[in-house]
Amino acid sequence: MLNKIRAQKNRTLTVEEHEVPELKKGILVPAELEGSASSHENALINGDMMEATRKLPDGFADLIIIDPPYNLSKNFNGLAFNAMKTEEYDAYLESWLPLVCSKLKDGGSLYLCGDWKCTASLQRALERHLTVINRITWQREKGRGAKSNWKNAMEDIWFAVKDPKNYFFDVEAVKIKRRVIAPYREKGQAKDWEQEEGGKFRMTYPSNFWDDISIPFWSMPENTDHPTQKSEKLYAKLILASSRPGDMVFDPFAGSGTAAVVAKKLGRRYCAVELNGEYCLYAAKRLALAEENKSIQGYTDGVFWERNTIAFQKKTQ
Repeated sequence: MLNKIRAQKNRTLTVEEHEVPELKKGILVPAELEGSASSHENALINGDMMEATRKLPDGFADLIIIDPPYNLSKNFNGLAFNAMKTEEYDAYLESWLPLVCSKLKDGGSLYLCGDWKCTASLQRALERHLTVINRITWQREKGRGAKSNWKNAMEDIWFAVKDPKNYFFDVEAVKIKRRVIAPYREKGQAKDWEQEEGGKFRMTYPSNFWDDISIPFWSMPENTDHPTQKSEKLYAKLILASSRPGDMVFDPFAGSGTAAVVAKKLGRRYCAVELNGEYCLYAAKRLALAEENKSIQGYTDGVFWERNTIAFQKKTQ
């Protein structure tokens, strides 16, 4: 799978065989977390999530982002996850979530991803261990149609904290720049908007519904062959809102490494665990590329741009 034949314009990240030995130097196994208080700093760990997480210090993470298998049958590069009855999925969540929550600092925040089918289970699980603050719903515009049902075009992210009276949230860092369709003037002056090249724009406070996210696909260099990859822009919102520069971001289901990569690009530390060896290679290569390229599609000059705005298109051409 490392060297699939790609179309000429396909920008999906690939790992060539000759790159593997060097990339593996940047990947740890759980046993290497022992004996050093800082072994988890900026660490990409290939191994069982439970084994690795038990070796991590309690309360070490300022922010935890979790994208676990949803309650769907899915093949993750030879590692199959099978859909369960609701009560079985509840038990699956309870088998690892308490351990992961124990790694969160007292003033820390946690985000847990899911879809419509498992979102009730996620809420129940979180409420047993943390305080739920909100549920983000984001528009997942990529997907097949459905003839006898509504097309599934939404996913959820549950936002929870350890202490509802003591957690960090930087709303100014995650405002979105939107095009103004009907500009309002007061005494001839623009009200809450500015004229810029490409149109009139307004900085707006973020809601818990996000319609400006693009799922990674073949024309985006952040794309990999991971079947459920989250976009860098999506995670950038979580990391900027709920962590400070230098904070530690922990991802126990790292996949192709999006949380770690975005943390690195935004000046945070990271610790990421992934069971699949090939996905770890994707993550290692993305982390290496992030040494030079700090760009995040949809986030430019400290601003989140509304999808498909003229100004954003000009900046990324």
